[in-house]
Amino acid sequence: MVMATPERFQRAVNTHSPTLMNVSIIIPALNAYHTLPACLQACQSQVLPAGVQLEIILVDDGSTDSTQEIARAAGVQLVQHQTQRGAAAARNSGLAVAQGEIILFTDADCAPQPNWVAKMIRPFQDPTVHGCKGIYATNQPELVARFVQIEYEDKYDLLRTQPAIDFIDTYSAGYRADLLKAAGGFDEAIHYVEDQELSFRLAAAGHKMVFQETAVVFHQHSNSLPRYFRKKVMIGYWKAQIMRRYPERVIKDSHTPQVLKLQMALVALSLGTLATAALFPVAFVVTFLMLGLFLLTTLPFLQKAWHKDRSVCWASPWLLFCRALALGIGYAWGLVQPLAKT
Repeated sequence: MVMATPERFQRAVNTHSPTLMNVSIIIPALNAYHTLPACLQACQSQVLPAGVQLEIILVDDGSTDSTQEIARAAGVQLVQHQTQRGAAAARNSGLAVAQGEIILFTDADCAPQPNWVAKMIRPFQDPTVHGCKGIYATNQPELVARFVQIEYEDKYDLLRTQPAIDFIDTYSAGYRADLLKAAGGFDEAIHYVEDQELSFRLAAAGHKMVFQETAVVFHQHSNSLPRYFRKKVMIGYWKAQIMRRYPERVIKDSHTPQVLKLQMALVALSLGTLATAALFPVAFVVTFLMLGLFLLTTLPFLQKAWHKDRSVCWASPWLLFCRALALGIGYAWGLVQPLAKT
């Protein structure tokens, strides 16, 4: 494998340079036949800067559908797990065979825009940058999916104010390969939001990561309230496990709006006081007060949603309540049931 210094990489991404640069896209997949063809086609249709060579690695995590056949038909490199081992293990298996100096990750239900690779590698022209994160977009018509998109955009508003970030989502992620391998890759004991654990680990070691909002992948968000609720419960559970390792991130991280923590507390208090209302009628007053305060905390989000999607705006108070409730349930579950030590 041809290794590159940051200076050589800067020459490589210059469209007038003949210097070769290897970039690897790693895609974990599990029973992904519905979305994988569009993902692979989008990855194979990238418009690359001169001198950049691209390899695409599909890691099948024990699928029982036609995921493997789709990968073979597309002509991408296929790595197979005989049994399901999880997304972290799948990404690590891809990393083990990747030849790129820059490693990009996306998911099997994502379709990167044609300039995604070019945009993702651009921040690495700065030798101090070790990782970068792109963004989601969607064209789904469902109300919940449109809400999820505005929810992400609310976080992007927070990220773009920061010169460095501490969280990279693997739906649109880039790292220097030597750093990622030296860090040991993803922790395979973390079965959900493993990208968050890796990001906090790299940030704690002083590695600079940045937000690259021009690198866009289209995604199929959760499009129903039950699916959205279940996902947030799982995020809450695994977030609690990660916070045991990085307690400093409980106070603040680069991607979580501070108001979300307040909303989780208000939802818990309102439900707690409501549960005691039969014995203490005054608890009804406290419950309504907590709900009123919760509604006030949603106003900045509602203002953003009003200008983007009026239907989502009207539904947002209820959806934000469900988000806070689901995350709270998951987080409480994670606090009382820690991971077994291995």
